Amino acid sequence: MRTAAGAYEHKDMATAVRLWKIWADRGNAEARTLLGAMYWSGDGVPRNHHETARLYLLAANQGYARAQNDIGFMLGFGEGVPPRDDVEAYKWLTLAIERYTDKNQDRLEQAKRDLATLAKRMTRAQIAEAERRAKAWKPVP
Repeated sequence: MRTAAGAYEHKDMATAVRLWKIWADRGNAEARTLLGAMYWSGDGVPRNHHETARLYLLAANQGYARAQNDIGFMLGFGEGVPPRDDVEAYKWLTLAIERYTDKNQDRLEQAKRDLATLAKRMTRAQIAEAERRAKAWKPVP
């Protein structure tokens, strides 16, 4: 993972993609998330929001906070892939907020702002359903 991160920092996108794909295929949630971010922005791979969402969802289901945040953002504010779903977005952002640590303070604060924005456009019933889903969620190994 460090080699992939180093390659990314040195703008060697081909190496970063190749290494993160190996780790992602082995089920590493962080690699799935970082590779998903590359597909989101088109860094070293063709821009592909379907692949971004697939990778984020795999990592989010493993309990990785950044992926939960990212798929929540895509569902609530993304560019249409997957289709907007405020209830699922609220669920994922809630889970990310619960799992972020102190070292992720900036991401935590942004997730809280995104959740508040979502809540303003949702009904009480939608929020209650999202909270029910968040409570019922269990990570997939």
